[in-house]
Amino acid sequence: MKQVQIDRYGTPWEVARCAEVADVGAPRPGEVVFDVLAFPINPADMWFCRGAYRLRPLLPATPGAECVGRIAAVGAGVTDLRPGDLVINLQRENWAQRRRVKAEDAVPLPAGIALRQAAMLRINPPTALLMLTDFEHLAAGDWVVQNVANSAVGRILIVLARQRGIRTVNVVRRPELADELAALGADHVLVDGPDLGDRVKRSTGDARIRLALDAVGGAATQRLSDCIADSGTVVHYGSMSGEEPVFPRSALIYRGLSLEGFMLGRGLAKRTTAEVREIYAGLAAQLVGGTISAPIDSVYPIERIGEALRHADQGGRNGKILVTPNGPI
Repeated sequence: MKQVQIDRYGTPWEVARCAEVADVGAPRPGEVVFDVLAFPINPADMWFCRGAYRLRPLLPATPGAECVGRIAAVGAGVTDLRPGDLVINLQRENWAQRRRVKAEDAVPLPAGIALRQAAMLRINPPTALLMLTDFEHLAAGDWVVQNVANSAVGRILIVLARQRGIRTVNVVRRPELADELAALGADHVLVDGPDLGDRVKRSTGDARIRLALDAVGGAATQRLSDCIADSGTVVHYGSMSGEEPVFPRSALIYRGLSLEGFMLGRGLAKRTTAEVREIYAGLAAQLVGGTISAPIDSVYPIERIGEALRHADQGGRNGKILVTPNGPI
């Protein structure tokens, strides 16, 4: 079978290759085998290839934080999954044609779900949901401010917040994104800049914003801290700038702000297996209903993984880059 491997860390499209490896074999008791139908290329996958991610396994290694697959076989004792079922995998190393995992790590999906959207279900939708719910108790009429609002996480958060009556201030780099985000339900779209805090206060009528979500880092983190009320929380979940978050001492000491970090694995680890599956079931239902989705720019076969990675690193894309290891979907 085909599997993406990296033999060294470096520029992703230079170090990743499509290799022929032995098949995963039949499932053992408590396991399932599924064919990988599609996987997206995420920023964390790029960092993994570069050796800049928190995980640095022995090489050769296979990237891939998420995918969608179809069950090919189940092992003894597996009663809640059957051949033909669609699943997402909670484990990594998904850039391959076939995977064998513990049945508890294969989360079932409803029939009829759009496969390309399902490939992106594991990380971004629950990230948006848990950041919206786990740090501040927001009610209808409250506000949240976020940067990287045009990302998959940002777009989904706009929709999930709107469903709860929570209003959003969405910070972007390009003003032409305003109409597109407004169509999703964004209340305000502002271009980032040094006076961001003042403009947020004016646009919201000096609302008491208690939650800010940061995926840029560097000085952008401080700019978000300027947008929220005393005792509020800034949640840092990514660093598109590649810089450490800047957070002023005065915000911590005098204003009582909190700077929290978010990683999806920690958020899910607080919950039981049943609770995790309930989260994904609810988000999958929204995918089926079309209320949440993420834009897709291009789709590549696994044999062209280098081209796919190079494309994923380019600015100006209109969505995710997907790879289909077992043929078009």
